[in-house]
Amino acid sequence: MKKVLLVPLIIFILLVSSCCIIPKDNGESDNGDIQNGYADNGNSDSAESLKIEDYFPITENRHMVYEGQGNEFAAYDMFIDYATDTKVQQRVNNGGTIVVSVLEVKDGQLIKILLKPETYYRENMLEKGDQNEVLLREPLVNGTTWTSEDSKVRTITNISADVTTPYGDYKALEVTTTSPNNGTEKFLEYYVKDLGLVKSIFKSGEHASDEIASSLKEITEDAVMKQSIAFYYPNINDDKIYYQVKDVDFKTNDITRNKLEAAYKKDAPWPVLTPNTKINSLYLNEDGMVYIDLSRDFVTEMNAGADYEAMMLQSIVNTFGNYYGVERVLLTIDNQPYSSGHIVLEQGEYLTVNWIETEPLD
Repeated sequence: MKKVLLVPLIIFILLVSSCCIIPKDNGESDNGDIQNGYADNGNSDSAESLKIEDYFPITENRHMVYEGQGNEFAAYDMFIDYATDTKVQQRVNNGGTIVVSVLEVKDGQLIKILLKPETYYRENMLEKGDQNEVLLREPLVNGTTWTSEDSKVRTITNISADVTTPYGDYKALEVTTTSPNNGTEKFLEYYVKDLGLVKSIFKSGEHASDEIASSLKEITEDAVMKQSIAFYYPNINDDKIYYQVKDVDFKTNDITRNKLEAAYKKDAPWPVLTPNTKINSLYLNEDGMVYIDLSRDFVTEMNAGADYEAMMLQSIVNTFGNYYGVERVLLTIDNQPYSSGHIVLEQGEYLTVNWIETEPLD
């Protein structure tokens, strides 16, 4: 029974470790050569000339949807939160959880350096992570083999495998992963030149019923990642804090604090962030607290009494504590402890999320 329950998690982690994105629009329609065939997908190139970048191109603002078979967790969609020329931060949502991973192309290898489950907030993690799991390795030829830190063996088993997906039929590079602890299980991934990962299959036996597959189904250009976020506002007239859920759209490499600042200010029913207030920094620290630093304009422009100021601070704490899924928030002003005419916080003193007397705004 335990083995059956663990299969969805194992599959999902493997999928997250290997997702990739496709290059910018090359003028092909949905029914073009790259979509449907065996046209120019690298068969004319010598195997020795192929590079990781050919099979793992990095681009921005692509939303990729994968159809699942054999397990409810096999279907997922993927968006790129952040990207550089050699690194990419992926957000994978399978309907049950969201996992963030960071992959790097370096020294002829595709390396997973970070895997962070249950990550519902958005934060740049490109420079974080200390994992070193090699997903692809040059030379991209049949027989290239390497062993991961957890003793799994990966091998390039075919450089021209036939693969069918809802998005098209291809000749693909096939990578097979096996475990020395279980000879009946294997994981196959199919990469297409100038396209990326198009299919993943987990096999736990010899029968079709033993397979769990994820296949590329849809790609959306110039896409956004949408989050529904609750912003909290104080109403001094009834001494209650209300929340308003707003949809915030993110493009690849958007700065989260800037997007949240703009959304918080827009159409605010009661003021919280003053017109010139800037969020200088915003992040989830390793101590489990959210750190938010505001510009001094917040204090100088608020023009509020002690009670309303306290409600404003509680609204900020509720908003960003809820976004990051934590209860403690450390608020500073220009990197100094919070201090106004009414409220003074000591160095390192944090505020706590409080849902009492909060209601949805009609």
